[in-house]
Amino acid sequence: MMKYRYLPLIASIALLAACSSGSHSSSTASSSPAASATAAAASAAPAIAADGAKVFNDNCSSCHGAQGQGMPGAFPPLAKNPVVTGDPKVVMHIVEYGLKGKISLLGQSYNGVMPAWKSQLSNAQLAAVVSYVRSAWGNNASPVSEAEIAGVKK
Repeated sequence: MMKYRYLPLIASIALLAACSSGSHSSSTASSSPAASATAAAASAAPAIAADGAKVFNDNCSSCHGAQGQGMPGAFPPLAKNPVVTGDPKVVMHIVEYGLKGKISLLGQSYNGVMPAWKSQLSNAQLAAVVSYVRSAWGNNASPVSEAEIAGVKK
């Protein structure tokens, strides 16, 4: 049941995006491609959130913790992490291609290996999990799309 905990947050983000699309006329909004894409994203948000939570729980939580808290000195937290909520290309690249070597984050040093998930997860799963971690545990960053994931180069 915990995997559905963040559905209201994702739905709220999608609703805010739909409200701020700049189109206030319902007849114009329903016929514009941008409004259709926003409506599709809003209706897909709960499914993406559930998929992202499942991918996270199945593949990431053993290191980063069920609540994204990480493990000091071993695995960095994802909750309130400026890398996670910053430039989406950075976190997408890390999730897709991994990361190894020494890093400093939030006053802690880490020197481990983040595995590359590109060969184990589909672009849809990668987009779902990156979107999930960017919006869970107090993080408030925009979701990413499959197309954005596909566009990340090593």
